[in-house]
Amino acid sequence: MRALVVDDEPIARKVLRDELELFPEVTVVGEAVDGRDALIQIAKLHPELVFLDLQMPVMSGFEVVGSLNGPDVPVVIIVTAFDQHAIQAFDAGAVDYLLKPVSTARLRTAVERAKVLLDKPAEVAANLSKIAAIPQAESPLMRRIVGRIGGDYFVLDLDEILAFQAERELVWVITAKHRLLATQTLRALQERLNEPQFERVHRNAIVNVNHIRKMSALSSQRWLITLTNGLEVVVSKRQAHHIRKILQW
Repeated sequence: MRALVVDDEPIARKVLRDELELFPEVTVVGEAVDGRDALIQIAKLHPELVFLDLQMPVMSGFEVVGSLNGPDVPVVIIVTAFDQHAIQAFDAGAVDYLLKPVSTARLRTAVERAKVLLDKPAEVAANLSKIAAIPQAESPLMRRIVGRIGGDYFVLDLDEILAFQAERELVWVITAKHRLLATQTLRALQERLNEPQFERVHRNAIVNVNHIRKMSALSSQRWLITLTNGLEVVVSKRQAHHIRKILQW
């Protein structure tokens, strides 16, 4: 099966591609970085199987599905970090959905289900039309974060994350005992973290207010936050208004 991997996170694409190399019946013919790019690559490469992330810039996975038409539409497997949309898509007729990080066993199940549908284009098209009709009024909540230490990937609950810190092009996930490399930019994390306990306090930092132990006034508009692990984060003047929200908790 000719497969296309669609995800805006480079690390996520690489991990999934590496996993798919373990399956001799699957050949990854390309990658796409967003929904619009996905449609271009689908038209160009004619994949039989598409691993599609739902939450992407430019055009979402749902919009991609809604734009697919014709007799030779590919089999779509949803890949996402959001349980809500994944379950909705699966209930509507998706072949399968995979929650990040994807395990080899679950990937095997998804590939086997896709193989069954290869010779049933009408059924594939009907399933895609059901997915495209899913209401998208509510944004899903990010429930887990993936962080990397060397070649190992860790799934973290939001409650155990103290902060996110950017250092040039790198973004670190800070827990009580570890610093892990994030798989997303700080801006992408801020857009997807629909959780009130996370506040942007500096252009280079997002903190979990539930892990703030002390706040010290450096000046009338500058603060120093100390987290429960002793980490100190300076609040910028631009983000000082967020301190008022924190003080009201």
